[in-house]
Amino acid sequence: MNRPSGDTGSHDAAEDRKLYIVDSINDLHKLNLCPAESQRLFLPAEKVPGGGAAAGSGSYGLFFLGLIVVLLLSLALVSFVIFLIIQTGNKMDYMLQRLAAERKDIDDLKKLNSMIVKRLNQLDSGQN
Repeated sequence: MNRPSGDTGSHDAAEDRKLYIVDSINDLHKLNLCPAESQRLFLPAEKVPGGGAAAGSGSYGLFFLGLIVVLLLSLALVSFVIFLIIQTGNKMDYMLQRLAAERKDIDDLKKLNSMIVKRLNQLDSGQN
């Protein structure tokens, strides 16, 4: 039972190799059993008109059709977002122009107010 430490490492490696060999044998055994089962699975596909290749091509065709539909929807959404950005920009420009015009009107009203106040002050000083 008392083994040197170096002997324990080599013993573990030998056991690992044995387990690997057993796993490999099990995998080979499964491979030998699978071909018979896989042939039974593929028999109904041969009864489809056009053979088994048509089923594979159909799935690829559906995949590409779905991909094209997704790409077209993405393109439509991107176009709509760009349209909204342009519309928002146009409305912002319009609002800025209106604000500038109103600011100018407010400045004109301030000037008129100051002129009226000056004139009223002159009339008050003339009456006194």
